Amino acid sequence: MPQFPPFHPVNNPDGGREAWLTVLGGFCCLFVSFGWISSIGVFQNYYETHQLRHYSPSTIAWIPSLEAFMMFSGGPIVGKIYDSYGVQPLLVVGTFFHVFGLMMTSLCKEYYQFILAQGICSPLGASMIFYPAMSTVSTWFFKKRALAFGVVAAGSSIGGIILPIMVERLLPQVGFGWAMRIAAFLILFLLIIANLTVRSRIPSVPKPMTVTEFIVPLRELPFLLTTIGCFLFFLGMFLPFNYLIVQAQLEGMSANLAGYLIAILNAVSFFGRVIPGYLADKVGRYNVIVVMCVFTFILDFAIWIPAKSNAPIIVFAALYGFGSGAFVSMAPALVAQISPDVSKIGVRTGALFAIISIAALVGSPIGGAIVTSNNGKFTGLQVFCGCMQAGGALFIIAARVVLAGFNPMTKV
Repeated sequence: MPQFPPFHPVNNPDGGREAWLTVLGGFCCLFVSFGWISSIGVFQNYYETHQLRHYSPSTIAWIPSLEAFMMFSGGPIVGKIYDSYGVQPLLVVGTFFHVFGLMMTSLCKEYYQFILAQGICSPLGASMIFYPAMSTVSTWFFKKRALAFGVVAAGSSIGGIILPIMVERLLPQVGFGWAMRIAAFLILFLLIIANLTVRSRIPSVPKPMTVTEFIVPLRELPFLLTTIGCFLFFLGMFLPFNYLIVQAQLEGMSANLAGYLIAILNAVSFFGRVIPGYLADKVGRYNVIVVMCVFTFILDFAIWIPAKSNAPIIVFAALYGFGSGAFVSMAPALVAQISPDVSKIGVRTGALFAIISIAALVGSPIGGAIVTSNNGKFTGLQVFCGCMQAGGALFIIAARVVLAGFNPMTKV
């Protein structure tokens, strides 16, 4: 039997009380971070008709786009802090910034205030919550890693179901301010659970931060191709989250029903994050992610573009949730698979997400500009979304070929 260092991935326990408590805490972390980001379509629609009604859709879109960018772009720094000092300091500080940012958002009136509170402060905290949760889970699991990531990522689906419905219902009943405060209190409660349960198996070792360590992974061809594929996929991924409600109302859907579209999308994404993760441990993570990426971009062209009535729009929301959900849960598992040293998983995961954060930042404003240039029509945005995700699928296929050749039966 070959001998491996104590913290080599093959020695991960794949279970036990601490491991599954970490999964529980990670579930809560994803609920309040990615789950909140998945609810941004509610605010795009609300701001267009309330506080920021005098601004264009593409200008308003900078707020949710900046949210996604700030959460993902913190990856390298947060990842390095995680590797050097562990998970606890990040969760405590992240809890403060996320909750404080939402509380301040509840008081906002002007565009710049929303940028500072909702676009910068809150997602900065979410970044310190998101990355430690994903990185810590990888230290506990090896054979069941994709399944564990799927369960944790399912937290973002549940959050994406509960949060938009909750906010949508609270807005007319208690107003914007108290709707945001109630959401912040719920998030604080779940983060208390996360702070008590998330633990890393790998001891932290303080090391100086260098730019080189974030660049080194990009010299590995599989990592580079995977990163480019994820970047392109992310460039289109948030467009339905941001614009599906607005487009559905343009096609004649009632505001009440349209308000449930993001919840429907996130509800089905729960299964998209768990089921493919389970299958990935059996047949290969790259094999499953390739299938799901192809499935998702086909949906854009085959269902979303021709959808002109309630039924096909709802079907698209559900199926897109399944496809995009798989991508969200499995991207960290892909990084873990092509990372031989688990002690550097924070830096490598952070490097990937920092790059794709740029796609999250510019994707929605580009989509808004396309809609504006087409006199409010959404076909151009839908084509852009589909093309970007198709390009992403091609690069991930290329990474799979580099790793295992052209044989589709090889587990990779």
